[in-house]
Amino acid sequence: MTKAIIIDDEPLARDVIKSYLADYPAISLVEECANGFEGLKAINQHQPHLVFLDIQMPKITGFELLELLDTLPSIIFTTAFDEFALKAFEANAIDYLLKPFSEERFQKAMDKFLATGIDTHTQKIPQLVEQLSAQNPSQTERVVIKLGNKIKVISIYDIAYLSADDDYVKIHTAEGEFLKNQTLAFFEKNLNPQLFVRVHRSFIVKIDQITKIESYEKDNLILILKSGEKIPISKTGYPKLKAVLGI
Repeated sequence: MTKAIIIDDEPLARDVIKSYLADYPAISLVEECANGFEGLKAINQHQPHLVFLDIQMPKITGFELLELLDTLPSIIFTTAFDEFALKAFEANAIDYLLKPFSEERFQKAMDKFLATGIDTHTQKIPQLVEQLSAQNPSQTERVVIKLGNKIKVISIYDIAYLSADDDYVKIHTAEGEFLKNQTLAFFEKNLNPQLFVRVHRSFIVKIDQITKIESYEKDNLILILKSGEKIPISKTGYPKLKAVLGI
């Protein structure tokens, strides 16, 4: 039996999908969820083959939900917003249904899913998110982190700096340090350049956390942050730093 989950904050939208799914007896709807928190829990519990995923939802968005998954099921996006780049969705999802969609349009999406089989996608989640971001650029306002069975939302205004940590990025805040399965290149591209600057291949710093620049050993410079922490400045990072500081 093929397992499916619906994640959408609109009851009517969930009802429409359920009614259309009635024509597919081989697909079992194991759960329907009204927000991303419920959706993440349901996906981890049921390991579905197919997820109908809304994008704009309260608490966390569909994109943010994808970032929290360890493996990626087949995704059919459902949304009322058509400003997103369709090519990105077509490349990384089974299909993209623009609300309100007809039963005929739904059937076409299901035909695509059935043609691909029910094997879980092997593509890395960070790669998917970066590709979607490249097609649909927007400045990041928050970072969503999975902490065991909990989800933590970090405002970018609470971030002091970010550092590379193997395949992860370590997010440094006054509250503590948090690992995100993402790249510094992604954050450099999506964080507001008026608030953050990449000063080193391994460090992005929030500009208002900088207190001074000091010499360190021969021809090397470091940043001193409000916390007292010291961040190295690379030769390529120094011109960027000078530009944002106006020096």
